[in-house]
Amino acid sequence: MRRAWPFWKLTLLVTILPTTGCLFRTRTVEQQYSKAPLQAATQKELVEAINRQADKVRSLQATVDIDASSGGVKKGKVTDYKEIRGYVLARRPAMLRMIGLMPIVRNKAFDMVSNGQEFKLWIPPKNRFVVGKNEVQSPNTAQPLENIRPQNIYDALLIRPIDSLEEIAVLESGYEMLYDSKGRRVVQDDYELVVIRKGDKGWFLSRKILFSRVDLEPHRQYIYDEQGTLVTDARYADYKDYDGVIFPSRLEIYRPEEEYEIILNMLKVEINKALQDDQFVLEKPPGAEVVNLDRAQPNSAASLPK
Repeated sequence: MRRAWPFWKLTLLVTILPTTGCLFRTRTVEQQYSKAPLQAATQKELVEAINRQADKVRSLQATVDIDASSGGVKKGKVTDYKEIRGYVLARRPAMLRMIGLMPIVRNKAFDMVSNGQEFKLWIPPKNRFVVGKNEVQSPNTAQPLENIRPQNIYDALLIRPIDSLEEIAVLESGYEMLYDSKGRRVVQDDYELVVIRKGDKGWFLSRKILFSRVDLEPHRQYIYDEQGTLVTDARYADYKDYDGVIFPSRLEIYRPEEEYEIILNMLKVEINKALQDDQFVLEKPPGAEVVNLDRAQPNSAASLPK
């Protein structure tokens, strides 16, 4: 049987150790907190704010500057695409069209459209016409940008309302790391609205919407698939008033599985302008090579132009 130390030995050890400085050290821990005044809201109020904004913004037409990048750890390198002028058309419940122009010459770099179920992507410099269904994923690891789905941009651009029949929203108090005017990291409280959705195989984590406590606007949205994998990380910044509607003027969309990022800087935004069905029609140009992303594709050397 193991014998216990005599009491006098334990007392001596406790007395000596702090003086040696070998095993114990006390350090001061300072945490910088943001001094910005914070607002409060309930779960119900945040859900109502999301649904109210979704009802208020029925369509959007914007002129944007696009910065994009593709690649990362999986590919072993990153390719940047800068100074692409673009035009975005979006109409609820699921219509989106985005056109990108080449730098300087302003020839069309790409044109893509989605009706919420199917998408088309035209790449004139490569004479490629890419088609497929939004829910079918067959990533081309050699060219991540050819995996862009307009629906992914739509879901980040216009945050979907929370459906009380199919979704449950739970509020969590969290915090975010920011930088002050001197470049120091500071902590600021936020709200995190966790959205659980009813799927074909049961309930699953669908989204997390993070609200700044300064303005109570969504500043980040995580979107997951039914397996719990993060598929989209969207950030919203620089909210502005567009004819009475508060909307972010900067949107960053990151797709970790395909390893691409798209940044939209809004130059001009028109809310609820009438958009016609034919503005979301994209026909295959004569002679274009058709690539169906619903099927497995060999690695291709074609991509969006640099």
